[in-house]
Amino acid sequence: MGARILDGRQVAQSRRDRLEKDIANYKSMTGTVPGLATVLVGDDPASEVYVGNKRKASTQAGIRDFHRRLPAGASQAEVKAVLADLAAESDVSGILLQLPLPAGLDPTPLLEVIPAEKDVDGLTAASVALLTQGLPGLRPCTPSGVIALLDATGVEMEGKHAVVVGRSELVGRPLAQLLLQRHATVTIAHSRTIDLPGITCGADILVVAAGVPGLIGAEHVKKDAIVIDVGIHRTRGGLVGDVKFDEVEEIASWITPVPGGVGPMTITMLLENTFTAHKMQKEATVGIAASPMVSHHE
Repeated sequence: MGARILDGRQVAQSRRDRLEKDIANYKSMTGTVPGLATVLVGDDPASEVYVGNKRKASTQAGIRDFHRRLPAGASQAEVKAVLADLAAESDVSGILLQLPLPAGLDPTPLLEVIPAEKDVDGLTAASVALLTQGLPGLRPCTPSGVIALLDATGVEMEGKHAVVVGRSELVGRPLAQLLLQRHATVTIAHSRTIDLPGITCGADILVVAAGVPGLIGAEHVKKDAIVIDVGIHRTRGGLVGDVKFDEVEEIASWITPVPGGVGPMTITMLLENTFTAHKMQKEATVGIAASPMVSHHE
């Protein structure tokens, strides 16, 4: 008997349907709607597709679209000025600077222009500090999406051994923090880990975000583990992940497909973050009641 497929498209759509209703209800009560500002610098085709998908999904959910596009030759100061203007704009609830940036631009100081309360990607130093300390804040979208998928299995994370393969600032490290906040015992493995199968075979929950196609095979997975594949790679044979799906499906209890697993969740969590940010900002300025600004999945 093979693993059950953890369908990210289905989970994402269910959450988006609920979010759309919540935003509509909030608008009817307060007369306000969230606004998402996407900032795209240059003409990278993949980035154009990603931003286009985010804008389309946000408008479908009832979120206002504030898009800014700058040429590839834009200076650091020009990009910073656009971000500063958006940070000061009261109708903008969240700001997303699409990465990677063109050569010559340093993303770190640019991200720091985004206030923590509008950092819907959860990437600024302030957001990272809030996450690390377990304080309320906006959480990175892909790690939050992984947690939402784990919630969808109905399996309790508390006390489980979770292994995260990958230590990036975007996925691996923040995901480890979110798993710790769910009281899992967490191990982070990476490219320099000795005896990777010896580490991963102890995992009740195995999340792979290493960026290496087919890194994880049957020899890496404990029977009935939950396997979440964050990787996605374009090959001649189509899109593949970091996990050898056909091998691991025979061993795991749950497994995410590629595509259709983690990917759809990332944009969904961006939309949820934008709505959460909007409610908190309105509460702070005009006293509208709202829920605390925390991750939806902690």
